[in-house]
Amino acid sequence: MAAHIQDIPSQVRRDILRMVHAVQSGHPGGSMGCTEFFVALYFDVLRHNPRPFNMDGPGEDLFFLSNGHISPVFYSVLARSGYFSIDELKTFRKLNSRLQGHPTTHEGLPGVRIASGSLGQGLSVAVGAAQAKKLVGDDRLIFTLHGDGELQEGQIWEAALYAGAKKVDNLISTIDANGQQIDGSTDDVMPMGDIGAKFAAFGWDVMHIENGNDLEAIRHGLRTAISKTGHGKPICIVMRTAMGYGVDFMAGTHKWHGIAPSDDQLTAALAQLPETLGDYPA
Repeated sequence: MAAHIQDIPSQVRRDILRMVHAVQSGHPGGSMGCTEFFVALYFDVLRHNPRPFNMDGPGEDLFFLSNGHISPVFYSVLARSGYFSIDELKTFRKLNSRLQGHPTTHEGLPGVRIASGSLGQGLSVAVGAAQAKKLVGDDRLIFTLHGDGELQEGQIWEAALYAGAKKVDNLISTIDANGQQIDGSTDDVMPMGDIGAKFAAFGWDVMHIENGNDLEAIRHGLRTAISKTGHGKPICIVMRTAMGYGVDFMAGTHKWHGIAPSDDQLTAALAQLPETLGDYPA
């Protein structure tokens, strides 16, 4: 797959839109904005074993999605990187599906290690996992993703303070800084100020990726972050993206945070996204 990695984002965005449209429910905006991040992580950077899936992940890098509402992009990439059948994407948000609106663990979906429907909790779990790796002599890394609006949750900062103080240097946390949340721009709802400066003040090594919708920039940024691990500080990547990226009428607005496209809107959106790897059956 790596030889054709540039073909994957368009197909993942098609998956996202078709999943959300089919049940008229879900969160396409943030999912589409983070597509390049997930593709770079799962198809290039993460050292992981899709099958057989081991919940504890010994000898593997682990990823924790904290802003779990962007489950469509997570499910698409998990399926297309081999964790479960691509056909299962058509069950998204349906009764008795393993692909719930927010990722959960009791259904036993491979690739999902925490329930992340409530925002703000993923960093705490990741810090514990990172320390567990160290305790057992496992040199693999922990990766997380968070929304910038999610940083308004106080638990994030408790975990960030702890990680810096305890020198959890096998942890790489990425912030999707798209400037949008469900009720509007983050500047209107609760201005976050200089996110990087905040993490730096808590003892983190901070990086910036100015175009998080450039696949090569993400690949390079994640590899640079890996090179910084093991030096006494957790790593924070502030990644600038556009919510709804890839479809002109969806990009850059909070209005697509949790709204499904109509039939006509789906047709118009898919026309902008080449079918590169083959759609899953309806």
